[in-house]
Amino acid sequence: MRTTGTETVSLTFDDGPDPVQTPKILALLEEHQVTAMFCVVGEQVRRHPDIVRDIAAAGHALCNHTWNHSLTIGKDDPDEIRKDLIRTNDAIRAAVPDAKIPYFRAPGGNFTDRLVRTAYAEGMTSLYWEVDPRDWERSASQTGESHVDKIIREVTDNVRPGSIVLSHDFAQPDTVEAYETLLPRLRENFTLGLPPGPTSPPATAPASTTQ
Repeated sequence: MRTTGTETVSLTFDDGPDPVQTPKILALLEEHQVTAMFCVVGEQVRRHPDIVRDIAAAGHALCNHTWNHSLTIGKDDPDEIRKDLIRTNDAIRAAVPDAKIPYFRAPGGNFTDRLVRTAYAEGMTSLYWEVDPRDWERSASQTGESHVDKIIREVTDNVRPGSIVLSHDFAQPDTVEAYETLLPRLRENFTLGLPPGPTSPPATAPASTTQ
């Protein structure tokens, strides 16, 4: 799933929950009355279940992002993949017992057909994206201000109706700062919210990327 299939633009935040940055993202989303999706990592969920509860209580969606963000999980045996995904879902539901987890996102976008099929067998549709500002990527010579400007520019220049936007809440203070500008701008120009409920799985995995 690369787009929402509707006019709605969906914001997604990966790799958390982060004890510092995720609450800031949640506060911004609340301020601007925007619902988003958080693709959470099992190890982080186990460390910060209270933040997962805050995400769910605010009406945001939860997405399985594997147990420890293994970039090569798609090459694992299907049974090992299944164990990883179930372990992650179990951690999410230990924090939020009635949590719905309709989506799965492969770390780095490294989807494989077996990964897509295994996730779907566990009730999760694979969630890709259309807009990637690469907010995690900052060179040693790049200032925080220029990095924030780059994130804002990449999202603004590439977003369109139906876009799924990839960002990160884990250890990314520049992302938080960028969204202070992006959220009011996006709200003014687009309908922001969650994608519709999953339907049928794709026949094959989307092309992989590095993230």
